[in-house]
Amino acid sequence: MLTQTTIDRVVAAALDEDAPWGDITSETLLPVAASARADLVAREEGVFSGADVFAAAFRLTDPRIEVRLEIADGERFTPGDVLATVTGPARSVLTAERIGLNFTQRMSGIATLTARYVAEVAHTAARIVDTRKTTPGLRAFERRAVRDGGGHNHRASLSDAVLAKDNHLAVLTRGGTSVTDALRAAIATLPHTTHVEVEVDRLDQIEPVLRAGIGTIMLDNFSLADLRTGVAQVAGRAVVEASGGVSLATVRAIAETGVDVISVGALTHSAPALDLGLDVVIDAA
Repeated sequence: MLTQTTIDRVVAAALDEDAPWGDITSETLLPVAASARADLVAREEGVFSGADVFAAAFRLTDPRIEVRLEIADGERFTPGDVLATVTGPARSVLTAERIGLNFTQRMSGIATLTARYVAEVAHTAARIVDTRKTTPGLRAFERRAVRDGGGHNHRASLSDAVLAKDNHLAVLTRGGTSVTDALRAAIATLPHTTHVEVEVDRLDQIEPVLRAGIGTIMLDNFSLADLRTGVAQVAGRAVVEASGGVSLATVRAIAETGVDVISVGALTHSAPALDLGLDVVIDAA
């Protein structure tokens, strides 16, 4: 969850990185008393995300800056739309400009790409979710953007749920214990509230895993035919997640196999920043 505390901490660090000893350009060229109005303008269509983050960049730079948002997170916009208006001391507005833009361009890009995936599967019951393939330190921001685009979040971190992949299973069963017995023994040590998901990459692995009583089974890099077979084989005994090889070109067909969840790393690791601009008008004092 993206809290105000997290926003302020990360944005403050970004501002400090960008202007560790002040903005020498603005301080040299602009009069102290100059004020500015800046409009956040869309250069392309998309889905907005990062309103609170954008505002924080200016507030933390100078509390005298006022940010008026014209759009809410999750709303769509078209080229030329004014998404927010910023007013305040010109030096401070220009100091905060790039950091505010960097965050909202990145988050809106993720929200926009997510919305495209969600639209592709809207005729099915499949849920589009993100992965842990996020920018280090910015996971809460990027996952908020996924939600703004209509998607959903996978486990927030390694601490939130069990997700056993092939490497985990290889170590777990190296003594000759069956996958079913090894998983049952491991699950018995967990609180009853902890969700357990297991990844498989072949159809013959499904039944032994299901017998352990897991909550979600991930069918990794399955063909469409095998996904359909796998869904039928699971038959509602666990949530079925499809992963691997997911793109805008393939996601519709994957959803139509009947899977419950489709995890898409591209939502966060490959989303392009959206083209937004801050058009500034300087009013000499």
